[in-house]
Amino acid sequence: MTRIEEGFMAVKTFAELMEAAKKVGPKAIAIAAAHEHEVLLAAADAQSQGMATCILVGNQGLIRETAKEHNINISGMITVAEPDPKAAARRVMELVNLGHADIAMKGKIETGDFLRAALDRETGLRTGALFTHVGVFEVPGMDRLVFISDAGVVVAPTMEQKIAIVQNAINVARRLGVEQPKVAVLAATEMVNFKIPSTMYAANLSKMAERGQIQGGIVDGPLALDNAISLESAEIKGIHSPVAGQADILITPDVESGNILAKAITYFANGKMAGVVVGAKVPLVVASRSDPHETKLTSIALGVLLAA
Repeated sequence: MTRIEEGFMAVKTFAELMEAAKKVGPKAIAIAAAHEHEVLLAAADAQSQGMATCILVGNQGLIRETAKEHNINISGMITVAEPDPKAAARRVMELVNLGHADIAMKGKIETGDFLRAALDRETGLRTGALFTHVGVFEVPGMDRLVFISDAGVVVAPTMEQKIAIVQNAINVARRLGVEQPKVAVLAATEMVNFKIPSTMYAANLSKMAERGQIQGGIVDGPLALDNAISLESAEIKGIHSPVAGQADILITPDVESGNILAKAITYFANGKMAGVVVGAKVPLVVASRSDPHETKLTSIALGVLLAA
C-alpha cells in the first residue's frame, strides 16, 4: 500500500484529514441498516462535502422516518430495501463485490454481524489478509495523529496475527502521509521479561522489522506507554531508540487494552477518534453505536482516503 500521491504531506489533524478526503472523493459508501440518525447525519455531511455518495441499505420506511424526524436530507441518496439488518449487511457486501461501492459501513447493526457478513467465504470481502481495526486519534497537546491497533477486532492475537496488525497499521499511517511510521509495541515495562508474554512478543516484532519481515516502518518494543510517547520519560529511563517518545503507532497487547486506551483518550483526554477495519477488499467503517456523528464522519473520511 502506497501513499495517495507523490509528495503527499502527512495528515496531522482531523481538519487536514477531512480536506484530503474531499480532494480524492467522492467515493461510494454502502451503509448496512442505515436507520440510525447519527449515521444518517454523517452520511449527509459526507455527501454534501463531496467526500462520498451514499447508498442506504435497510428498512426504507425507518430510514425515511428517521431522516424526517431529525431533519436530515437524504433526497440525493440511493436507498435499497432490505429490512433485516443481517441481510442488509450481506447486501452491502454484494454491492461492493459488484463494484457499486468503494467502502462498506455499519449502521444500526451489531459489529459482529456486520463483520461476519464481510468475512463470509463465498459472499464476503476476504482477500486472504487478516482483518484488523486501526484507530486514528487527534489528542490535545500532540503535534501529530496517533494510530492505535488493534482495539476492536482481534481479541487475543497470536504472534502471526500481531505481525499483520503491525503491518496493517503501518500501511494506514503511510496512506496518511507518514513516510516511515514509528511503531511502539506496548507492554507494562520496557524490559524483556519472560514472565510477561507481551514483552516477548514485542521484542520479536522489533527484531522481525529489523530483518525486513515487517516493512515500511520503524518498530521497537517492548515500550511502556509513557516512554513510547514522552521523550522526557524515555530520557529519564535511559531508553535510546528512534521510536521512544516519538511513536506514531501504538500496538496494544490485546483488544481489551486497546479498547481501554482508545476510550481513555476520548473520555479522559477529550481526544477525537476515527477508525476503520482494514484487510478486506475495501475499508470497513465500523464506528461504535455510541459514537457521535462527528466520529462517524471522520471515519468515513478515513475510509475515503484509504479507498482512493
